[in-house]
Amino acid sequence: MRLSVIGCGYVGLVTGACFAAAGHEVTCTDIDAERIRRLQAGEVPIYEQHLEEILSSARKDGRISYSADAGEAIRAGDAIFICVGTPPKESGEADLSAIDQVARQIAEQARSPKLVIEKSTVPARTGLELRRALAAYSSGGKSAFRVASNPEFLREGTAVGDFFHPDRIVVGVEEESAAADLREIYRPILEHKFHCPVHQGSCPTSQPAFLVTTINSAELIKHASNSFLALKISYANVISDLCERIGADVKEVTHAMGLDPRIGGQFLSAGLGFGGFCFPKDVQAFIHLAASVGVDFDLLKATERVNKQRIDRFLEKVHKALWVVKGKHVAVLGLAFKANTDDIRFAPALEVVKRLLEEGAMVHATDPEAISRTKALLPKVTYHEDPYEALRGADAALICTEWDVFRHLDWKRAKPLMARSLVVDGRNLYSPKHMRELGFEYHSFGRA
Repeated sequence: MRLSVIGCGYVGLVTGACFAAAGHEVTCTDIDAERIRRLQAGEVPIYEQHLEEILSSARKDGRISYSADAGEAIRAGDAIFICVGTPPKESGEADLSAIDQVARQIAEQARSPKLVIEKSTVPARTGLELRRALAAYSSGGKSAFRVASNPEFLREGTAVGDFFHPDRIVVGVEEESAAADLREIYRPILEHKFHCPVHQGSCPTSQPAFLVTTINSAELIKHASNSFLALKISYANVISDLCERIGADVKEVTHAMGLDPRIGGQFLSAGLGFGGFCFPKDVQAFIHLAASVGVDFDLLKATERVNKQRIDRFLEKVHKALWVVKGKHVAVLGLAFKANTDDIRFAPALEVVKRLLEEGAMVHATDPEAISRTKALLPKVTYHEDPYEALRGADAALICTEWDVFRHLDWKRAKPLMARSLVVDGRNLYSPKHMRELGFEYHSFGRA
């Protein structure tokens, strides 16, 4: 099928690339002309595992193209996926101005009926407003467009694998024909008729659930899912604080909890808390949506409050260990909000670095992928590609992102490089017993 993708960010580019890899003809566009130029030149502007590989293959086979002309991209596809940003306003409400702008472009530029699909994370009832906007901007005020919601459940760092092997595909529709078209679009995924670059021949064989709902339900499913996962993280962090007070080990507690299939072990990791562009804004948007219809979502307000406190708790540990921060050489290991991505949006590490700089610390930072994105925001930091160079002369090492390269760091090698053998672990990567046997003063979350 001929598909158009509007927005070439972390969601849009993965969506376009994977649909092309599944055999569709895909045209991508973005308001950022420089991003389109780079894509046309064969560059990949974001880091995501396996993305460069499938984009290169799709480009060679002529299944994906890029255009800075939104009208050209709109006219090229029979179905249009909207993958633009919906950032939070100061109130927490989602800013839907980009969705409205795209609706106007589609209505004015399309020359034939289109299936318009929300892929962006939006609050419930957005689909109804999108349909109304398409009609309002169309010639004569009568829309020839069908609207659907198809929320994404992609995790940055594993997005390609998540796309090809989803647990469920949710489509919110008003017309049966829209559901049928979306089933056809996803047929290669449902029937495993694609080359998977992630598993290389040992792909999972279970078929994902294809769930057809109303548009309102589909939009709500995305926010409800992300907010519940955020709640699990904050719950684990409160348990962590309790463990510290009574001398228990949070990893032992959450591991045992996670073995209960009713709970599950994912997202029960204590530490610096959640960041990125999804969880923080989705929690805020869900709270605002609930309030707008008279539902007081105190549970999520507490989730957000606990998460914001994690950086304070982490810096308390740093201050207690260092005593005076001013003038100290502090090595920060990790800048991205999570491992296997270069995304620094709402990254806890960045707030940690900012506050250390404000106190007069000399910050040396390293990250496998996020350095180039961070330099413009934090120019006073000294950056190192090699983590051992970041640790050279350090009074303290702060672990802020759970990259495998940090998980497997050779601390025997690092110890003589450091001015002081102090590690404050914001991701609980290491065994306290092992680190102390190596001669380190070691602090983490929820463990003695």
